[in-house]
Amino acid sequence: MTDAERRAALDAIASEVRACTRCRLHEGRTRAVPGEGDPATEVVFVGEGPGFNEDRQGRPFVGQAGAFLGELLGTVGWSRDDVFITNIVKCRPPANRDPEPDEIAACSPFLSRQLEILDPALIVTLGRHSLARFMPGARIGQAHGTARPADPTTGARDALVFAMYHPAAALHQGSLRQTLLDDMQAVPGTLVAAREQRTAGLRQTKAGPPLGGPADPAQEATTITDIPESVTGLTDAPPVYADQPPDDLAADQLTLF
Repeated sequence: MTDAERRAALDAIASEVRACTRCRLHEGRTRAVPGEGDPATEVVFVGEGPGFNEDRQGRPFVGQAGAFLGELLGTVGWSRDDVFITNIVKCRPPANRDPEPDEIAACSPFLSRQLEILDPALIVTLGRHSLARFMPGARIGQAHGTARPADPTTGARDALVFAMYHPAAALHQGSLRQTLLDDMQAVPGTLVAAREQRTAGLRQTKAGPPLGGPADPAQEATTITDIPESVTGLTDAPPVYADQPPDDLAADQLTLF
């Protein structure tokens, strides 16, 4: 799929989201918030749901939490234009309450289709509701700063999921600001690990399962709790471009393409 085809497919989903009446959240919305970003990105950030400012503008993360997210991205040399940003639910829950299970379920197909189109290498969850979608049963206090393979049923065919607190949490609990800043420093390294996993998976698919090994890739999935030293601390590196094949990615080159 070309970038133009990917953009067109995402725009089609966005149009469906803006007209959606699948759950009660549409009754109080000003604007639905499908999500936005680079259709060719390797990284998708998934939050909980739109707030007041997002509902007015129809864009994700444009309030105070969005400003902090932009700051977090800047600490690793990225910007909003380098990634795709969306939420578990696409319409604002009344008074910013938690989304209800049936509301999350109603919006779930939209997110799955977005992920199928984007085919990201890395998904960054922001907050516990996003965490629950990609790491069921995990607790944010224990899972933040760690990664594990994504379940393909989420729409992400071959990705790692990295857990973080929601940026808004730092606005209410100042001590979490540094936690978010620290966790963000591991995101680029996790992207490198995700690239390597995808390359290894492609090679294995071509060659077949290893002798004596499981044929089902799900049986091989393991939780990544420590990012290897070889793929951390690389945020000041020069850019890597889309026409450079994954096998040529040097360990000192870490910018999104």
